[in-house]
Parts: sequence; structure tokens; C-alpha cells
Amino acid sequence: MEDSQLPLLPPTFAAPTVRSEDGRLELTDTTLKVDGRVFSLLELEAVEVKPVRWLLWYLLGGLTLAIFTMAFLQNWLRTMPAAMGMTVGALLLLIGHRGAKRLRILRLGQEDLYYSLSGELAPWQALVSQVNRRIQQRHDEQAVLLFQAVSAMQQHNEEATEPEQ
Repeated sequence: MEDSQLPLLPPTFAAPTVRSEDGRLELTDTTLKVDGRVFSLLELEAVEVKPVRWLLWYLLGGLTLAIFTMAFLQNWLRTMPAAMGMTVGALLLLIGHRGAKRLRILRLGQEDLYYSLSGELAPWQALVSQVNRRIQQRHDEQAVLLFQAVSAMQQHNEEATEPEQ
């Protein structure tokens, strides 16, 4: 095979549109739509999702739990108010532990964008992996098209500069 010839990628078929359960994220064959904002897959580098813990709720929960426990042990509070306060502290700790999921959109040559997502992490990870596959596929297709255009232009220039005989 010649250096100027790159094999074509297999023809791609239109991939089905994928939507998240809450409808906030929609992936088509060429675009990604998040909360009404549309991105071309060619302008994206990658997408990732991570769980984020809420530190403020951890601190408030731990502080509330500690204060009410200390007040109960020092006999400053009766059993029912202390139990209520400890329950509130434990709930605040649970809220902090639950946290949220953060979607990070890496754009080529621009600042990253962040979105907060709800629900379980596993469905979001599956959707993000599908987005990344389609982003990579679009970039590969464009690279092949660019290579073919450049090689055709070079071939045209070589033909134009050849001396006629």
C-alpha cells in the first residue's frame, strides 16, 4: 500500500439517539445536548463523571452529632431532645456522604464545563462511555477525511507542476 493511501474507515451507520433517565442528557450521532446546551462531538475532547461528596454537610453533621452527644453526656439535655439532635446530625452526615455526580465536559481549546447530575453513578458511567466512544469515532472519521483531502491536494499540485511533454 502506498504512503499516500490510507484505508477508509468502514461505513458508519447512524447510531440511535440515547437519552438519560431524567432527560437532561441526550446523545445523537453528531451532537451532545446537556440541559438544553448543544455541543458538536467534534468540539469535545472527552466527557467524564465522578461522584462528589459534600464536605459542608459532613462538617455540619459531625458537629451537630458531637454537640448533642456531648450535651447529653454532660446531662445538659434530656434523652428526647438529645436523640432528636443526634438523629439530625446523622442525617446531615448521610446527605454529605450521598453527594452528587459531577459531569465534566472537556472541550478542545476551551475551559471545561461542569454539570451536577442526580441518581446512581452506574447509568451515568455507561452513558459517558458511549459518549466518549462516539467522540473518538467522529474524530477518527474527520482525521481520515482530512488526510484524504490533503493527499488529493498534494497529488493535484504534483500533476500541475509536472512539465508537459
